[in-house]
Amino acid sequence: MPDRRLQQPGPAAAERFESVVGTGRTFSFELQPGLCLNDAIAIPLAAANLRAASLVIEGGAFAPFHYLMPALSTDGLHAAWYSDTFAPAGETMMERGNVTFGERDGAAFIHCHATWIEPDGRRCAGHILPHETIVSRPIRATVWGVETIRMVSEPDAETAFTIFHPVPIIDSTATGSDPRTIMARVRPNEDIIGALEAICRKHGFAGAHLRGGVGSLIGARYADGGRVEDIATEVFITGGFVSADTSRTRIEITMVDTGGGITRGNLVRGDNPVCITFELCLEEA
Repeated sequence: MPDRRLQQPGPAAAERFESVVGTGRTFSFELQPGLCLNDAIAIPLAAANLRAASLVIEGGAFAPFHYLMPALSTDGLHAAWYSDTFAPAGETMMERGNVTFGERDGAAFIHCHATWIEPDGRRCAGHILPHETIVSRPIRATVWGVETIRMVSEPDAETAFTIFHPVPIIDSTATGSDPRTIMARVRPNEDIIGALEAICRKHGFAGAHLRGGVGSLIGARYADGGRVEDIATEVFITGGFVSADTSRTRIEITMVDTGGGITRGNLVRGDNPVCITFELCLEEA
């Protein structure tokens, strides 16, 4: 267990991660201009009969663009919180981000962390607001989804946030020739690498490619010696492989802290605890 821990407002759940496995599907498409980010993703995925997916989005642009940064909590309840909304004037160029796709209150909903270039040339990162942000130039999207799983955003007693977690639609034992794919959520204060290795072992995966992930960590400890000393962060996975026996695990992230500092690198095993939640997609190797 990592030394850095945050006291959450509610009782800690006994199970420190949730994970469901099914047969994966992969495809690509372009987010179409004129639609809000949520609809630009939800419409093609609904047509593909998906209710749970992880996406990588790259290129293109937004206008208007609205986002949040991580922030310390001031309400005396939550362990971390969000900044006020930022809305730079003009067109913002998208670099890269990860998206969790699922549903909230019965409607399609996404959770997106990304990096981008603002109209004044600044490179920034954070949490993109899905309904207020409009696609202005086509954005490339690669999808990994599972038809037999739902990702449902619901109130969580431990953190007092509304958080995605995987729910099986039917018996989700994977069949056929397509790779088995896991949709998962890791809870607070768990080392992210240790949790991912435990998820692989639970489902009998010797190894898995990380196909996306959106969440937060309590600062960061990187393999090159770099450190982020912060509590609230926004993080997305940029690459990685998880080995059930720990021999080949490597997880690369991009992170933004409460001061707007952006870092990227491979995480140290055993010393990178989750802040609030981490949503993940793993494809069997």
